[in-house]
Amino acid sequence: MKRSSYITWDQLKVGVLILVALVILAITILKLGQAGKLFGKRYHLVSFIDNASGLRVGGPVNVAGQQAGSIKDIQFLPPSYDTTRHLRVLIEVDRSLAEQVRADSRAKIKSSGLLGDKELDISVGTPRYRRLHDGDTLLVVPSVDYEAVVSQASGAINEVVGLTHDLKKVTGGISRGEGTLGQLITNRELYDNLNASLARTGALMARLENPRGTIGRLLDDPQLYYSLNRTVASVDTVIRQMTAGSGSLAKLLKDDTLYVHLLSAVTRADSLVGMMSGGNGGTMKKLFSDQQLYDQLVKTVTELNNVLVDVRRDPRRYTKAMIQVKLF
Repeated sequence: MKRSSYITWDQLKVGVLILVALVILAITILKLGQAGKLFGKRYHLVSFIDNASGLRVGGPVNVAGQQAGSIKDIQFLPPSYDTTRHLRVLIEVDRSLAEQVRADSRAKIKSSGLLGDKELDISVGTPRYRRLHDGDTLLVVPSVDYEAVVSQASGAINEVVGLTHDLKKVTGGISRGEGTLGQLITNRELYDNLNASLARTGALMARLENPRGTIGRLLDDPQLYYSLNRTVASVDTVIRQMTAGSGSLAKLLKDDTLYVHLLSAVTRADSLVGMMSGGNGGTMKKLFSDQQLYDQLVKTVTELNNVLVDVRRDPRRYTKAMIQVKLF
């Protein structure tokens, strides 16, 4: 059977649909390329980091938060003592932004989105520094380690949880009446005692505020203040007279004559006592140290006292021989 050389309407519809789909696909690819700057001219920069921190090949590169390129390659460097240069990152940047990326620009690894994807963000440089050209090195500054932050936050949360448990125990003890606070909250007797104490304190304060009482007069009556003020002034006047006058008190305060005389008298008395106690058998020393002389003196005084008593009792016995009668 001979095939027809004419295109049927059904075939034409299929061809039109395929052509429309291809046009839409081309437009989509073009728009996505423009949005991702896939078709623009780019130049390469190099950065050295110690840890990729989630960066990946093909990951986005931003300049001041705007997409400007992608990560071309990430390579390990040979082991060295420089702990800041473990990885070499090759960065592609759109040439249209070359004026923004200069020698004072710095790159920082940041998180993008809630899934924790990482991107490289480059800060805008200043005009006084030169532009970075193809193959130049772009410095990377340390960024916040969110894993360390999350770890610290987890530790803080654990401490808060422990503190909450401790606080729950404390409040439970208080609600059960344990300890001073528990008794203050749950014990009615303590409340009543405190209320009674406050009532007595109020009554005492009312009594103290009575204007006819002593405390009330001290608080309200200025007479005591004036009296004290006059007394202090009088005492000050007396002190000035004592220190400035020529009386006995002033001489006692200023003149040392009395002190010298007293010192001389004490010295002489000390010498006399020394002579009395340190002589070679003198009467005064024997009076202090000779027991026999002391006993004889006591005996003599006792006998003399007996004689005086006998004289008072019978004076004629001692006076009749003294009376003589002469006859003419």
